[in-house]
Amino acid sequence: MKTHGVRFYHPSSNFYERVYMPSVFLTSDTHFGHAGVCRFMQNDGVTKLRPWTDPEEMDEEMVKRWNETVKPTDKVYHLGDVVINRKALKIMHRLNGDKVLIRGNHDIFKDDDYREHFRELRAYHVMNGMILSHIPLHPESLGRFGVNIHGHTHSNRVMTWHPTKQRPIVDPRYHCVCVEQTDFRPILFEDVNQRRRW
Repeated sequence: MKTHGVRFYHPSSNFYERVYMPSVFLTSDTHFGHAGVCRFMQNDGVTKLRPWTDPEEMDEEMVKRWNETVKPTDKVYHLGDVVINRKALKIMHRLNGDKVLIRGNHDIFKDDDYREHFRELRAYHVMNGMILSHIPLHPESLGRFGVNIHGHTHSNRVMTWHPTKQRPIVDPRYHCVCVEQTDFRPILFEDVNQRRRW
């Protein structure tokens, strides 16, 4: 995991001190407490979407991976579909980080239910000229953003038709941060930028 250090000079003591800046992480579609997601299959109809058979086992492993990755002072943008049932929201207290929720189609409870666990609730967020959303934006809506970091599609990517190759290819304007594509843990914003350039 990367840490962001900045060196500050203290003239009175004539030494440099390294101060660690919080990192920014992204994640989506944790579906904590969701039994159904443990049974979902990928598009091939053979491979399970997630390696767990029950939601309790899934939740515990994802909490472990989250806290191995995110420090308490780091910022995490969760791009929606946090939990499926309200009881599972209590798991959010166990997760490190200063959390912001960009609501997804399954985030259906009252705002106050989420505000107990998230510093902010949003429909979308713009960061470094890119737009963060739950559902991928329509290509005509990308406009000035150029890049959409999103959730919702789980193990799938947004595709576009390549006229020369005459086949669909991954659309480089979109990057999915669903847990199925990030080892079931939040991903560092800088790493998303690197993956986007592949």
